Amino acid sequence: MRVNLTVNGRPQTADDVWEGESLLYVLRERLGLPGSKNACEQGECGSCTVRLDGVPVCACLVAAGQAHEREVLTVEGLADHARQRAADRPATHDTPAPPPGAPEPAPGTDLAAARSWQASPADPANSELAPIQQAFLDAGAVQCGFCTPGLLVAADELLERTSEPSDEDIREALAGNLCRCTGYEAIMDAVRLAAARASQGG
Repeated sequence: MRVNLTVNGRPQTADDVWEGESLLYVLRERLGLPGSKNACEQGECGSCTVRLDGVPVCACLVAAGQAHEREVLTVEGLADHARQRAADRPATHDTPAPPPGAPEPAPGTDLAAARSWQASPADPANSELAPIQQAFLDAGAVQCGFCTPGLLVAADELLERTSEPSDEDIREALAGNLCRCTGYEAIMDAVRLAAARASQGG
């Protein structure tokens, strides 16, 4: 069968899809989007998390035909999605310009500042990454990287619906995504950091 879907804002078509084929297979093998990882194929690890019509799902459990005429967001589309979301959001306050001659801020953000919600705002206009992707880098929340795409998609969805998530909110949103490297604390820091930057207009 033919499956027509919108992936990361662009219309896509997959031909000769067999009835048992997963959305994950279509994304990786037919559309050339390998960001969503193929691991357990049972919906247990979350490494294949994408958003289907805005809702996080395990792409390995979604039949490709279920995505027909629907919208899919993968990790490859997070930066564009974040820019679109920022453009659609009404401005609530102006970020004051730094005084003339002020030194350039150091790259990254101190984790203590992130934990206490004192992070400096990021400049999304000068980044090719989504804010959550930059926060993962700055907080050191990436090790082997296998679980990272699913965690990024799930965390981005959380921050889209909850501007100031509690630690409980973060844990619940990421509960379906397993990481075997970081022990989760750096991942928690990254989500806190992205929320802190967003709350300060970054």
